Amino acid sequence: MRRRPGIGGLQTAAAARDQYRLVGENVAKIRTDMMKEQLATFRTQLEEFARKHKNDIRKNPAFRSQFHEMCAKVGVDPLASNKGFWAELLGIGDFYYELGVQIVEICLATRPHNGGLINLQELCILLRQRKSDREAVSEDDCLRAISKLKVLGSGFEVISVGKKKLVRSVPTELNKDHNEILELAQAQGFVTVEEVERRLSWTSGRAIDALDTLLDEGLAMIDDGHRDRKRRYWFPCVSSNSTPVADT
Repeated sequence: MRRRPGIGGLQTAAAARDQYRLVGENVAKIRTDMMKEQLATFRTQLEEFARKHKNDIRKNPAFRSQFHEMCAKVGVDPLASNKGFWAELLGIGDFYYELGVQIVEICLATRPHNGGLINLQELCILLRQRKSDREAVSEDDCLRAISKLKVLGSGFEVISVGKKKLVRSVPTELNKDHNEILELAQAQGFVTVEEVERRLSWTSGRAIDALDTLLDEGLAMIDDGHRDRKRRYWFPCVSSNSTPVADT
C-alpha cells in the first residue's frame, strides 16, 4: 500500500519547483541581457560601417540592398524617419522620398495607357531614365519606396502575377480569374477568348465576363485588326511590345 507524502514532503517539492523556476528565469534574463548587448554592439558596428561606406550605399543599388538586409537583422530601419542619425549620415530617407514622388508621377502619367497597372521592370527603366548614373535605381529600391507609399494610404501596392511583379496605383481589386488571364497574357502580351477557354478550361461566358471587367478597368486594349477575325485583348502591363500590330 502506497504512502501519501507528508506535509513536509509537499513543501520540499514546492520549494524545489520554485527554485527551478527562479533558475529558469535567471537564465532567460541572462540570455536576454546578452542578446541586448550583442545587438548594441552590432548597431555600433553598423554605424561605423555606414560611415565608412556611405558613398557606396548612396550610389550602388546592390550595396544599398545588402545594407538594408544588415539593418533588418539588428532591428534598424534607416527609412523610419527623415530626421536623426541615419538621415543625416546617409540621406537615404530623402532618396526614397524623392523616389516615391517620381513613382507616383510615372504611374499617373502612364495610367491612361495601362489602367494603373505597370510592370515593375518597366517602372524601374522609366525611373533610371530620369536619374543620373550616380543615382542608379534597383527593383529593391522601388519596392522599398512603394512600401513607404502604402503607409500613406495612397493605394499603391505590388502584386505578383506569374513570374512578374506589377505595381498597382488604382484601388482595383483583381480576383483569381483576372490574375490567371494576366499570367496567360505574359507569353504574347495578349489573349483571345478562344485561347482563354482552351488553356484555362473555362466556359465562354466566364472568359468574356473576366475580360470585359479588365477592359472596363482600363487594363486591357482591344485589337480587332486581324484576318482570323479573332479579337485580341492586349495587356500593356505584361507586354514587352504593348502596341498592337494588325496582320497585313
